Amino acid sequence: MLQQKIRDEMKAAMIAKDQVRLDVLRGIISAFTNELVAKKRKPSEELTDEEAQTVISRIAKQRKESIDQFKKANREDLVKEEEDQFKYIEVYLPKMMERAEVEKAVRAKQKELGITDATKKGMLMSAAMKDLKGKADGALVKEIVDSLF
Repeated sequence: MLQQKIRDEMKAAMIAKDQVRLDVLRGIISAFTNELVAKKRKPSEELTDEEAQTVISRIAKQRKESIDQFKKANREDLVKEEEDQFKYIEVYLPKMMERAEVEKAVRAKQKELGITDATKKGMLMSAAMKDLKGKADGALVKEIVDSLF
C-alpha cells in the first residue's frame, strides 16, 4: 500500500535527519487524513492506492502552481524551497505519458467518436481525460485537443 510505504519513508527520513523530506512526507500523510475525514471515514483507516494517488497528484499540482506564482513574484528563495520539496513528491507520482503518446490517444478518441468540428471539442476533451486520467497531464491533453481544431 502506498500509504504504508510513505510512512516507512517518513521513518527513514527521521533517522537520516532529512528535514525537508520529512516535512513533505508529513504533509502527504496529513493530506491523506484530511481526505479520509472529507470522505466521512475514520482517520485511522487506509486510503486505496488510487485515492492516495489522487491526493498526491493534487498536492503536486498545488506545488507547481506555487512555484509559478513565486517565479512571477521574483521570489527565487521560495521557488527553490518549493522545488526542493516537489522533488520528493514527484517520486510518488505515476509516470506521465509523452506528448506523442497523448496525441495518438486523443486522435484515436476523436476518430472513434467521429468528432470533426470544434463545437464538440468539450466532448472530446471529456472522453480523452476519462481515458487518460492519471496517465497524462490535463493541460497537455487540452493543448492537444485545441490544436486539432
